[in-house]
Amino acid sequence: MVVCGDDGLAHRLAAELRGVYREQVTLVVPPSGRRVRQPVVGRARAASAALLDMVNAAVNRAGNGDAAADADRELEATEPTENVLADAGVERATALALVYDDDETNIRAALTARRLNPRLRLVLRLYNRRLGQHIEELLDQSAALATGDGPGSGSGSTTVLSDADTAAPALAATALVGTSKIVETDGILLRAVERQPPRPGEVADPGLCTLALLSATSNDPAGADGSEGSGEHGPQLLPDAAAVEAATGRGTVALEQVSYSGPPLAAGRAGVPAFGELFSRRLRWSLAGLAACVVALAVALMVVTGDHPVHATYVTLLDLFAINEPAHNDDRGRQILQLLSGFVGLLLLPVLLAAVLEALGTFRTASSLRKPPRGLGGHVVLLGLGKIGTRVLTRLREMDIPVVCVEADPEARGMATARRLRVPVVLGDVTQEGVLEAAKIHRAHSLLALTSVDTTNLEAVLYARSVRSRLRVVLRLYDDDFATAVYRTLRAAHPRALTRSRSVTHLAAPSFAGAMMGRQILGAIPVERRVLLFAAVRVAGHPQLEGKTVGEAFRPGAWRVLALEVSDGVLDGERVGGAGSEGARGSRLVWELPDTYVLRGSDRVVLAATRRGLAELLGRRVVRRGADL
Repeated sequence: MVVCGDDGLAHRLAAELRGVYREQVTLVVPPSGRRVRQPVVGRARAASAALLDMVNAAVNRAGNGDAAADADRELEATEPTENVLADAGVERATALALVYDDDETNIRAALTARRLNPRLRLVLRLYNRRLGQHIEELLDQSAALATGDGPGSGSGSTTVLSDADTAAPALAATALVGTSKIVETDGILLRAVERQPPRPGEVADPGLCTLALLSATSNDPAGADGSEGSGEHGPQLLPDAAAVEAATGRGTVALEQVSYSGPPLAAGRAGVPAFGELFSRRLRWSLAGLAACVVALAVALMVVTGDHPVHATYVTLLDLFAINEPAHNDDRGRQILQLLSGFVGLLLLPVLLAAVLEALGTFRTASSLRKPPRGLGGHVVLLGLGKIGTRVLTRLREMDIPVVCVEADPEARGMATARRLRVPVVLGDVTQEGVLEAAKIHRAHSLLALTSVDTTNLEAVLYARSVRSRLRVVLRLYDDDFATAVYRTLRAAHPRALTRSRSVTHLAAPSFAGAMMGRQILGAIPVERRVLLFAAVRVAGHPQLEGKTVGEAFRPGAWRVLALEVSDGVLDGERVGGAGSEGARGSRLVWELPDTYVLRGSDRVVLAATRRGLAELLGRRVVRRGADL
């Protein structure tokens, strides 16, 4: 395996491939003097190197030195040129991951690598999703023509991933009610909900299935504070029914199938303001009062003259706009009504002018940033509109969650998205006094600190907690040791408040590693500080799945079959409904599978697996200690 990158994701990915999947890894990174990155990259590199040393030591102690005879290599290069890729052994490699922070660098290197090795499995990190789809199709077609294999053979496959898209569901879900995590699976939205231990006499609702048993005690810092959690007090992933039934005093993580709480904001209508935003409340009341006056004058004219209601309304409007004949020959009542109509018409002119000016001003500022409205409460305050913050903002708006963004750079990547979605934005440094107050932090539901600077996120969280001690906070922290210390301190200081620390590279690395192993990783959810992967695989070629029933294929603590893709909702000749949603190719995902269903080689299943279980499913030998870090 060859990994090329310039930040912490490359080192985490290399450690993931080497420590979990026992692969030979060649890491290509920029020279030390050219790494203009956060200081955490150095610490991440040291952590990955320590993990590799621990793995090699464990293997040598176990007498498996033959499996680790070839040590990993690390090359230093400014750019992944053709010569650099050749030195890294791309011609003989099984897979290549290009995880540079720049999309253009990854695309250029991918085109070169595809020419050097048409059968190479490529994994690209691209932020531009639409461009990524085109690049994936182009590289797959090029590989199919060069190798002569079919498009679906798997030889020379290309997978385009985004660390922002991988981490955004977990970050957004943490800010919602409870501690649920969200994963999208072929158009279906799944939520992993943390449930409290059931009371005596109660029966826990498993949802679609029980994914994990949480730590033995909710106040136990092991696992939930930034460490992985180990031993009997750590989380137990993918337990069987007997373990769930025997567990006492332990919460569970249940999988649920949910839909969006609100309709997505259509892009074509995002710039059109609603009627309530088009005119102010005072102007709307003025228009309503004038309309009531016109109705009253028409009724009065109908009573005085005995005219038909339609004719009386017509005459009143003529008097209102001063285009009727003077009523000097009519009776006194008609004359008084005409004078009143003319007076109301004079009042109508400035109101109409104000309406036109307000409408023009609203349309003129429709593309500008909005300020948080008065009385806003129960919203999510999002700090940072970089690539991670932008993806999280989109997720929150898709779920119809009110958001207020805080960004210091007016030219940030996500400012255009905020304008399009008409999300209020506060421009300013979050560490300055008054910025969080402008975002209505004292009435917010939660705070998402997603800037690229750890100290800025920590300072914002500490200040927000001083304003509202029980505010739910989610921090994006790069360094695991720092995240552990921050979590423990905040939880000790505010035991009744919810605090979560999330690392984007920690959430994204398993998905990239799984893609390099040739499997489609649909998403990942954190369980305390461990990770569960959701993968869609073909049953053919897996003796642990093929020819076995769903119940027999379940391996507690390793993997579990969750759903089966069937054509047009037909399972074994019988139509099933209500268990999935329509896919892009007219297929359905059936989630409530009977344990007696026999998996066939042509089936495509969705399964949940630990990283160690996925490695075993792929037929790789796994280190017993440290393999699920």
